[in-house]
Amino acid sequence: MAVEVRRTAAGLQLDLTGEWGIGEVEADRAQLSAIDLGAVHELKVSTRAIGSLELSGAWALHEFLQRARAAGVAVSFEGTPPAQLRLLDETLKEPEAATAPQPSTGESAEHRLLYDIGRNAVRAWQDLFDATAFLGRSCLTFLGGFTSLRHLRPISIARHVYDTGITAIPIVSLIAFLISVIIAYMSAQQLRGLGVDIYVVDLVTIGVLRELGVLLTSIIVAGRTASSFAAELGSMQLNEEVDALIATGVDPFEVLVLPRLLGLTVALPLLTVIADLVGLAGGAVLCRYLLDMPLTQYLSRANEAISPTTFWVGIIKAPVFALLIGFAGCRHGLQVRGSARVLGHEVTVAVVQAIFLVILADALFAVFFMKLDI
Repeated sequence: MAVEVRRTAAGLQLDLTGEWGIGEVEADRAQLSAIDLGAVHELKVSTRAIGSLELSGAWALHEFLQRARAAGVAVSFEGTPPAQLRLLDETLKEPEAATAPQPSTGESAEHRLLYDIGRNAVRAWQDLFDATAFLGRSCLTFLGGFTSLRHLRPISIARHVYDTGITAIPIVSLIAFLISVIIAYMSAQQLRGLGVDIYVVDLVTIGVLRELGVLLTSIIVAGRTASSFAAELGSMQLNEEVDALIATGVDPFEVLVLPRLLGLTVALPLLTVIADLVGLAGGAVLCRYLLDMPLTQYLSRANEAISPTTFWVGIIKAPVFALLIGFAGCRHGLQVRGSARVLGHEVTVAVVQAIFLVILADALFAVFFMKLDI
């Protein structure tokens, strides 16, 4: 039975179950047509027990809901309406003429300034609302994945770990090595005159393990991965591939967003460990050839400089930075509409926003750890 109808005090309760595909559409349409909407004021629809909802089944349900609304029945859903219905509503919706007020040419500069401030404030609020909705839906999709390992798509996660992590090892290692050499060289120039060049080891080890290793790695990953995510998803939007997934009953967040976020969350901590090791090696090379410091002395001093929390302070940040980078890339990729120009704009915004969020989060972590005296 695909349609179960129950009378309630408020009206009708419609529980949809089973499969709603091309093979069952005629039977589903017949059951919906047989429902008597006479003297019904409210209709509540539950789609939680549906096995799969294809576009053909969604069309039959859309027709029934249109008939109910035309009869003056108030329609509501238990939970969120299916994505396939939202796709149909957006596709069939009449385009609205732009009604946003525009400042006239005769207005003063003060009026134009107020207009620009108000418009940007509304856009910022809408952007914050969309970001919160994106975050909430991602969390719900992640929690829903625990019902079955198949929903987490481990094969896709492994592919993104390779794309975002393994392929980034050469550039991350090179940057970490060069930055640690630069820090060691600048520190040695200043401390050698004071006769305390041994503290170059302290600056390199603490700086790399606590801050520079994870921060530089995250910035590099933000530049190459946030742009990649935005470009991939944006191209799929332009080619209407995301709409095709929705039409076939596949949740795009489950297939496109969640594997990318989880893959990057696994890859970035591993890249951070590699950057830390390469950075310490770079400091050791410079201390050996510039300060004539033996490797054994470098390792001994580094072991003394590192506290039990130094390494973990940097590693803890990596998953948070990974989620911020993936969040920026995926969200702006799914916002692409219309043309390649919009795609280029969203890719640029994704990279800038990812780097900004990483640096902001790092500053908040610094204040947090300072308050905890870590």
